[in-house]
Amino acid sequence: MPLVKPLSPDHDLETQKLAEFFNETLGFCPNSVLTMQQRPAISKAFINLNKAVMANEGRVTSALKRMIAWVSSNATGCRYCQAHAIRAAERYGAEQEQLDNIWEYRTHPAFSDAERAALDFSLAASQVPNAVDEDIKKRLYEYWDEGDIVEMLGVISLFGYLNRWNDSMGTTIESGAVESGEQYLGKHGWEKGKHH
Repeated sequence: MPLVKPLSPDHDLETQKLAEFFNETLGFCPNSVLTMQQRPAISKAFINLNKAVMANEGRVTSALKRMIAWVSSNATGCRYCQAHAIRAAERYGAEQEQLDNIWEYRTHPAFSDAERAALDFSLAASQVPNAVDEDIKKRLYEYWDEGDIVEMLGVISLFGYLNRWNDSMGTTIESGAVESGEQYLGKHGWEKGKHH
């Protein structure tokens, strides 16, 4: 059972309107947002930040952003966010081989060197203590410009918030996210954990 129960999707009409964004990304409004509605200023600010972070202003694709989110969520252990990120990656056109082999991104041929640099950045930035170093920086600048790096760190930081929110809340995971988690991550031991 979650720490705080989600409220009805129509609890706050402004949040409900903004949350239409998630119908595209996930196919449903996440329970995390429904819980944030306890303080509508938080739910609205979060959705607007999410939309800004996920906007594509450079060369970082929507699919890569969701794989960055998955690596970040995997590093922190948030099973709720792992399932959401892999579901969104699928919905935004990540290659089937990448979805099936996300755990092996460092060595699997479905991932380019540029993608590996971005995903290694996500892993290093998501660790405590932070592991971003000169090697990570050098590799990033081989493939990406400063705007791209800002977009990537926006995703990593957004999911840092979500990982803490959902793991602390024990947010109930939605059936669609469970399906994606089981399909792509189950072979590596993914399960709902506390997110029943």
